[in-house]
Amino acid sequence: RALGLRVTVFPTWGELVIRMEAPTASGLSRVEAIAAAPAGVDMNKVTLTLGVIDRVCDAHLDARLDAAGVRAELEAIADLPPASTLRFVVLAAAGAAALSVIFGAADLTTLALVALSAGAGAALRRFLAHIAKNFLAQPLCAALLAGGVAAAASHLLPGANLYLVALCPCMVLVPGPHLLNGALDLAHMRIGLGGARFGFAGLIILLISVGLIAGLALGEAGLPAPGSSAPVPLAYDVIAAGIAVSAFGTFFSMPWRTLPIPVAIGMIAHASRWLAIADGASLAGGALVACLIAATLVTPIANRLHLPFAAFAFASVVSLIPGVFLFRMAAGMVALLNAGPAAAPALLLPPIQDGTTAAAILLAMAFGLILPKMLLERLFPKWAGMPAHQA
Repeated sequence: RALGLRVTVFPTWGELVIRMEAPTASGLSRVEAIAAAPAGVDMNKVTLTLGVIDRVCDAHLDARLDAAGVRAELEAIADLPPASTLRFVVLAAAGAAALSVIFGAADLTTLALVALSAGAGAALRRFLAHIAKNFLAQPLCAALLAGGVAAAASHLLPGANLYLVALCPCMVLVPGPHLLNGALDLAHMRIGLGGARFGFAGLIILLISVGLIAGLALGEAGLPAPGSSAPVPLAYDVIAAGIAVSAFGTFFSMPWRTLPIPVAIGMIAHASRWLAIADGASLAGGALVACLIAATLVTPIANRLHLPFAAFAFASVVSLIPGVFLFRMAAGMVALLNAGPAAAPALLLPPIQDGTTAAAILLAMAFGLILPKMLLERLFPKWAGMPAHQA
């Protein structure tokens, strides 16, 4: 519109189809297909790109548009590196350790093993990103390493909480933004793109499960049963949630200046979940309450700061993703398969329970994050921070 063209974008997985039409009597139009697979999330690039778009619109109003300068600026943004490897590794370790605290870790040995495994996995992911173009190798190899560390710990340090040592490093690999973006696409009737996002996220979760189980099997170990743990105090729970949010903000290359916002929102949301569960709510009910609060706060902030809602919102509620139940379901299915035809019917119950719990939590999170965004932007566009031409 700023360039005097009517532009329509048709997003699909793998490419963007762009139709440009001149609003004149000639009706000239042009269609281009641009290769683009939304496999990653880089909030720094998104923020800078949206800033360039805003300046293009302002420059058009003042008749000072520099098309060559805009192209050069966009190319420079495309070449920006992600968050530094040191920050990536350190916060991956801290985020996984924080998740272990949320799930009941109470000893330094468990925290150290979780941090070591997650940090080594993050370093391995960055190494693979430089030598292999296939993104899927990263979560598979990191989960394989996590399984190997847990298997070694089962022989060398049996006193640690091996259940958390195995699962928490894999929790930081779960592709939450793709699940949330897929739900947003389906809500807006973009069925093809939403289905592709869910398929991609499901493939990554499958590879994480395969890597974890294979790593445990190579060390002649299995996924340990969850042990009993004392309830986590509210203060520890909220602080750990803030650390986990900062870790996922780093995974999405969120600039330091914007990182405190999702951290604060995540701590508020997690406190509300803790209080809801303490009052008798189910895990899915607690997740719903937390996500409703998070989305209500994130929507106006993300729109005003030009940040991608899915990554911003997911980073705020990352500790609610039921990755633990998904991985336990996968391990239970493998145990059922290994038992063969003589398997006891009781072996089927745990994976069904875990899968149902995971589905209920994911559904609650999707509704909790999507409904406030859609309602606020529809009913209160000015408060939600929508641009004037969309309000």
